[in-house]
Amino acid sequence: MSAIADADAEIRNVLARIAQLADSGDLDEYLTLFTDDAVWGMPDNPSVGMVANERRGHAEIRAGAVERRASGLQGPGTNSRHVLTTIAVNVESESRATVRSYFLFFASTTTEPVLRTMGQYDDVLVRGASGWQLAHRMITPG
Repeated sequence: MSAIADADAEIRNVLARIAQLADSGDLDEYLTLFTDDAVWGMPDNPSVGMVANERRGHAEIRAGAVERRASGLQGPGTNSRHVLTTIAVNVESESRATVRSYFLFFASTTTEPVLRTMGQYDDVLVRGASGWQLAHRMITPG
């Protein structure tokens, strides 16, 4: 495989792990997939009761995940699923890539799944000593 194909596969795996861990995983492991200074941004999304916010760094990203779990929106026991699709990876260099993907967010997946929202992720990933990590995510519902 080429270096670009290897990077593409590694990046797709990081994005998949973020989605899986958001739904049912350990937050410490979840945070290893983000750079220390990562930015996670989202505009208002009334379909899931979220208001515009931006989280910067591990502490704020963790706090957002804890809030979503406490509200029952996602996390272990909520039966939620983030589904990523139409993933377009652009490996810009050995240490930077941009990715645009679409997402579907489902609730009640153990009974009759309900599509709560869908939209687009615009991501920047960087590769450091611990591999590829998410440095910036902008979420656009719709």
